[in-house]
Amino acid sequence: MPGLPAFCPRPRDLRRGAVLTLVFLVCVGTAAGTGCWSPQDVEETGTAFLAGAGALETSPAPGPGPAPGSGTADREAVARAAAEAVAEGKSGKKAAQEVVSRSGDRWGTVYDRGEYAAFAEELDGRWTGVGLWAGRRRDGRIEVDRVQPDSPADRAGLRAGDRLLSVDARGVTGLAVADVVALLRGEAGTPVVLGLSRDGVDRTVTVRRAQLRTEPVTVRRLVGGITVIKVASFTRGSGERVRAAVREAPPGGGVMLDLRGNPGGLVTEAVAAASAFLDGGLVATYDVRGSERALYADPGGDTARPLVALVDGGTMSAAELVTGALQDRGRAVTVGTRTFGKGSVQMPTELPGGAVAELTVGTYRTPAGRSLDGAGITPDLAAGDGAEERARTVLGGLGVGS
Repeated sequence: MPGLPAFCPRPRDLRRGAVLTLVFLVCVGTAAGTGCWSPQDVEETGTAFLAGAGALETSPAPGPGPAPGSGTADREAVARAAAEAVAEGKSGKKAAQEVVSRSGDRWGTVYDRGEYAAFAEELDGRWTGVGLWAGRRRDGRIEVDRVQPDSPADRAGLRAGDRLLSVDARGVTGLAVADVVALLRGEAGTPVVLGLSRDGVDRTVTVRRAQLRTEPVTVRRLVGGITVIKVASFTRGSGERVRAAVREAPPGGGVMLDLRGNPGGLVTEAVAAASAFLDGGLVATYDVRGSERALYADPGGDTARPLVALVDGGTMSAAELVTGALQDRGRAVTVGTRTFGKGSVQMPTELPGGAVAELTVGTYRTPAGRSLDGAGITPDLAAGDGAEERARTVLGGLGVGS
């Protein structure tokens, strides 16, 4: 799964796949997970959207190793471990993952070729799975964060907060989310047995995998000429949908850009969405091993329409990139709670044996130079459950509906 400037990912062809990930959350049977996670609560979250730019590297690759204490795995050490394992007839993926885990790279992980290729579907907002979002807690528990309406998981009665104990009789507690993903995936129509626990009561349910879709951008109108544009994730085509929604908004009306629970996505799409409200100019900068690069908005966006951006603890990565650009450039009033703080950049490297390692190589920054990694964005106006009503008040103060 990939994304970034002038970048069309081809994850099915690893040598040509362009990816520099600014978001890395592993997807559990879904493509566009949302949810409000706190960095202190969740170690790994159940959604995966890669955002960035650059070419997939073939290891071993030249370049400096990680800085001391950077929490970054050494590419060459990861590749060497994979090569040695493959030469001995063992799993290169498993050997590489052990090196990544020891490195302290929180966002680093390793996929086999099939897992990595499967993520291509998710960039189009479709995938095969059971329709649940899950995360791994600090103690290794795997919990359901959200269930897609009318999905196999929903029809089986799963809900947020359920603990996932096993998949087809294999225990999942302590597993990396990527490994849970592999267990949940399969062909549409095939059964999968889930062991669950709710309120201390264990149960087993059998669901059938299905081809699922999600709509990344939805639009609704409020009284007073306000248009609410909800962006669930930045999958392919979402940026143009945001721009179309802005063009179709009532003249003189305001916009609420709802990025709550948005885990990120393709940076190209995030930049396109930001461009709907900007007339060119800087959206963000990012670095790859000390080399700084920049992302710019397209000219011609609507710079006059009153705008509020709604954010929360589930607003992550590419969604934070959009929020930071609109806030720093004075284009939007941000309302909600502090965003997640995922601002690191991952670069995919093809390993001996065909596995792919996603390793942290740098960070991105807002137009004002703020690094969001670990800090997130503090909104201009704090609001929890009443965020939308607060946003309406702000738009009213800007002359919308008056």
